[in-house]
Amino acid sequence: MTDIEIAQSVELRPITEIAEKIGVDPDLLDLYGRYKAKMPLSLIDQGKIAQSNLILVSAISPTPAGEGKTTISIGLSEGLNRLKKKTIVVLREPSLGPVFGIKGGATGGGWSQVLPMEDINLHFTGDFAAIEKAHNLLAALIDNNLQSKTRSLGIDPRTVTWKRVIDMNDRALRHIVIGLGGTSSGVPRESGFDITAASEIMAILCLADNIPDLKRRIGNIFVGFTYDKQPVYARDLHAEGAMTALLKDAIKPNLVQTIEGNAAIIHGGPFANIAQGTNSVIATRTGLSLADYVVTEAGFGFDLGAEKFFDIKCGYAGLSPKVVVLVATVRALKYHGNGDAANLSEPDPEALRKGLGNLEKHIENIQLFGIRPVVAINRFASDTDEEIAIIRQKCDEMGVKSAVAEAWAKGGAGTLELAERVLDEAARCTQRYKPLYDWSWDIKKKIETVATKIYGAKAIDYRPKALQDLKKIEMLGLQHVPVCIAKTQKSLSDNPKLLGRPKDFIVTVREIEIAAGAGFVVPITGNIMRMPGLPEEPAAERIDIDENGRITGLF
Repeated sequence: MTDIEIAQSVELRPITEIAEKIGVDPDLLDLYGRYKAKMPLSLIDQGKIAQSNLILVSAISPTPAGEGKTTISIGLSEGLNRLKKKTIVVLREPSLGPVFGIKGGATGGGWSQVLPMEDINLHFTGDFAAIEKAHNLLAALIDNNLQSKTRSLGIDPRTVTWKRVIDMNDRALRHIVIGLGGTSSGVPRESGFDITAASEIMAILCLADNIPDLKRRIGNIFVGFTYDKQPVYARDLHAEGAMTALLKDAIKPNLVQTIEGNAAIIHGGPFANIAQGTNSVIATRTGLSLADYVVTEAGFGFDLGAEKFFDIKCGYAGLSPKVVVLVATVRALKYHGNGDAANLSEPDPEALRKGLGNLEKHIENIQLFGIRPVVAINRFASDTDEEIAIIRQKCDEMGVKSAVAEAWAKGGAGTLELAERVLDEAARCTQRYKPLYDWSWDIKKKIETVATKIYGAKAIDYRPKALQDLKKIEMLGLQHVPVCIAKTQKSLSDNPKLLGRPKDFIVTVREIEIAAGAGFVVPITGNIMRMPGLPEEPAAERIDIDENGRITGLF
């Protein structure tokens, strides 16, 4: 059975029943049909948060073979619930870009999914649409002010960096010219579109504490400079009130269910290669307020989403995971060993051993934060016992616990060993994580610390635009904020072709974008783009719907 066939074979429970299971009064829910609901922020209980256990799921560097991080996250929560531990999985919302592009959906797989998978993968509760509209409202207000004769702020259009966003992979929108058509159609200037997951509004929503904090952060968005070199913020355009009003429902976390009828919270969706890559602070706090264990996920490899989880999200939210689960597969490690995606189902112990350097580096990176890892070996049918043993032996040599997980095939029953290992390590954790860097350091030192310690780089090459941006950051007084480095997910370096554990490479910083509202800056490395394109054969071509509204081809 395909993922969608499995999902459609499950009899869903009313979301009110799921809410009662975790102690939430159904009358507090905003219902979106029978199987989805939004929860109020009033459920957050700081006292309970301090007593709960946060488990972070990350992975080795992604490959075309797939690592199954979301599948393992959901399966682990099912396994912990089977062990009678009150557990909630807290995840990000999927973006339509990957759904219709290469990756497909992001609701897990096999017998380890969150449901209703079709709704979650498509429009869900409208959060992405609200973020898109709030973002584009600011863009419209900026262009309106440029056109104004009586209320102009004197913004220099050449300094405006705020683009528009759309939740779709569309390379044709990366670089555009707007304002054509004469004096009544605006001021002509170069601009472009980013994907909604890369919007600063998405980042802000996922870091905000509440509605007042959300509005304050939106007001702090940097727009550009006036002709006399004065900075302009969203609050100068009186934009924050209307923008926050558009997000009044989007700020509330979404409650759904797993295949085994356990609660799942899904909220926010920033990508980890171009944004902070984790679900909202509000969603994580809500989960910790309602459960004894929360399993959450950071996007792509540990070098991207998980580093930002610690250095940005935990720094702002005061969170600290008890254990990090590092997902690895035989297939992915063989790919890191020989770069051959065509024969990953064939036994190849030599390639596997060559690829272990990638696993080794990610384990070392976890330990830099003072947190103990557990390696989850996500087993595929083609994996041999010899190959599994090679990975486990490497973990033993590094003093790290490992477990074979079969969440895709068996759901929670396939993650019981992993759940036991996680419980053991969580019980042993008695200290908070150690930040990789101090926010008070200058921006260059923070970039270089991440690049050398986490990626393994030898040096940093700052292009002229990046050096200009550093001066702008200093002028705006933003040296004290964390860095959210945009980098390819395919390699520990900024070159997607360098697999395994590359060494002695140079990271190139092209430019540094300012996200003053979110409270970080975004150094952009290599050829990373904030608007992806569709592949030669988009996943959208396989998706269909019949006369009864039954969707097929979504995976």
